[in-house]
Amino acid sequence: MADTVSAEQRSLNMSRIRSKNTKPELLVRRLLHAAGYRFRLHGAAGGRLLPGKPDLVFASRRKVIFVNGCFWHLHSCPAGQHAPQNNSEFWEQKRSRTSQRDAAAIQSLAAAGWESLTVWECELKDRSSLEEQLFEFLGPRNRLKPGHSTLTPQHPR
Repeated sequence: MADTVSAEQRSLNMSRIRSKNTKPELLVRRLLHAAGYRFRLHGAAGGRLLPGKPDLVFASRRKVIFVNGCFWHLHSCPAGQHAPQNNSEFWEQKRSRTSQRDAAAIQSLAAAGWESLTVWECELKDRSSLEEQLFEFLGPRNRLKPGHSTLTPQHPR
């Protein structure tokens, strides 16, 4: 099937795709913050950038989370396996390099003593399963001060 927009419009559309603060990333961040987890953003840990610039960094736990789009990072789901027909060689190479770069970053992090989890865009559809996966990976939440809760507002009596 031929592209329905001009090459110039397609280029403009593609240039507007962000690598940080995407909707899937913001959803995961909101969920974890509401549950009491605290983190740094985009690979920052101790004043330096970690390999692969993970989306969420839990430095005290030595854990990181990548929130990946299925198409861009070649996930095994239908969205990740969809191959564009226009300029197919370019897209195959680009997505392949991204996948290789992801694997190298995870390997470098593991060698440095960091655990990593990849959350795929398609996994965001089932929130309870996503929460279970995230909480299992991260372990117990940070302890809160007595009488404080991040999930329910405190009202003076």
